[in-house]
Amino acid sequence: MASHRTFTMIKPDAVEAGHIGNILKQITDSGFKIVAMKFTRLSKQKAGEFYAVHQERPFYQELVDFMSRGPIVAAILEKENAVEELRKLIGATNPANAEPGTIRALYAKNVGENAVHGSDSDENAAIEASFHFAGVEIF
Repeated sequence: MASHRTFTMIKPDAVEAGHIGNILKQITDSGFKIVAMKFTRLSKQKAGEFYAVHQERPFYQELVDFMSRGPIVAAILEKENAVEELRKLIGATNPANAEPGTIRALYAKNVGENAVHGSDSDENAAIEASFHFAGVEIF
């Protein structure tokens, strides 16, 4: 059974470019309810922990450096089939392959600076949400 919650981050490139409002509007206009949100910055250590699954990949250090270079917006979203619905809304990891109108097609620079993160499974959504939010921060 699919969960009704997922996790997303607006990444430093999209924050720097001033796209927070447009991205959040697109998310809420698509029927998602924001149940937790914060404007924060990941340290290199925290970015490394969050992306530890990629530790052996050649792009890991570049990813950690990118994700810790500036502020992010972290959010927990609620909607039926939330993970799948958000993945459709954000588009392909490589914005060149993203469907027109998706968040990455509109706001991502390239495959490395791709504007947003979206959980890829219900299990990861729960793990990622608890990484960023304490229970009292979730409404």
